[in-house]
Amino acid sequence: MIKIEDVKAKIIEGLNLEDITTDEIEDDMALFGDDGLGLDSVDAIELTLILEKEFSVKITNMAEAENIFASSASLTEYINNEKNS
Repeated sequence: MIKIEDVKAKIIEGLNLEDITTDEIEDDMALFGDDGLGLDSVDAIELTLILEKEFSVKITNMAEAENIFASSASLTEYINNEKNS
């Protein structure tokens, strides 16, 4: 089972977010938009690649991508669900 801290660390590392630590990312903090981490559409592509490379998980239904990438908690839940199916 993948831990949320591991997902946060991969987000920081993969997106080169040098000025933030895993402790500063709340589990339910929005990853995209001004109210959260502030990621953009280019970051979404990078996150998709991180999922595939680091966790061997693909997003097969792009309609669900917004919900999957809503927060580090939702992202971790998706990874664990995919790995267990």
